[in-house]
Amino acid sequence: MARKKTPPPHEEEAGEAWLLPYSDMLTLLFALFLCLFCMGAMDKNKVQQMGNAFHMAFSGGAGFFPGVGPAFMYTAGGSSQSGDDNGNGAYIAENETLQHVQRQMDNYIRENHLEGSLQTSLTEDGLMIRIKEKALFPSGSAELVPESQLVGPVVAGLLAAIPENVVISGHTDNVPISTGQYPSNWELSSARALNFMKFLLASNRNLNPARFSALGYSEYRPVASNETEEGRSQNRRVEIMINRSFKMAEGTLVAK
Repeated sequence: MARKKTPPPHEEEAGEAWLLPYSDMLTLLFALFLCLFCMGAMDKNKVQQMGNAFHMAFSGGAGFFPGVGPAFMYTAGGSSQSGDDNGNGAYIAENETLQHVQRQMDNYIRENHLEGSLQTSLTEDGLMIRIKEKALFPSGSAELVPESQLVGPVVAGLLAAIPENVVISGHTDNVPISTGQYPSNWELSSARALNFMKFLLASNRNLNPARFSALGYSEYRPVASNETEEGRSQNRRVEIMINRSFKMAEGTLVAK
């Protein structure tokens, strides 16, 4: 009887070994392109804000808790941050916010014909609002005049919309004063700064007093010559300095 032949075992073709790594590679490529798609669809501003939040949280700043520590996110003025800002997104956003506040104040000055009494300037230190004496006080006095209502509530409203610290400073000309209430220009300039600061805080209950300070500089920081009446008129003033929270340093963000 003939022996039944056993069929030879089936041998896989050598070419089938590539299927396993090929399928793994396709899976990894799919995952890669899915991640790239998701990253491309994300809001760049939100990514920047999240990065700023983590930066502040791990550097001792406010992080995710508003009202504590330096401010770092702004919306007024419409920030136009790009993905490549050398880490200065917070500075750029704050600068745009201060420019927005300056435009609002300048518009109010023009609409109410206050060019002779108020002016603004934006510097690397912050936004300055300068108010001449005649818009706030009688000569030689720190008692606010009724016309100050044209200035105080508007300035208070602008300050309530931003988180920066504010310094109110009083300045005089070099004409000596000696009264029972104000023995020298030191007392007069300090009283004017303090009274105007209190006026701002009373004008808007949303203002945090911890952000504010008042200083008197007497006659020692003139902006014009005291040799003329016009120059002395410019030197008798109150200044509101909205200090920046950030500054540029060698292309790197630095919290002040």
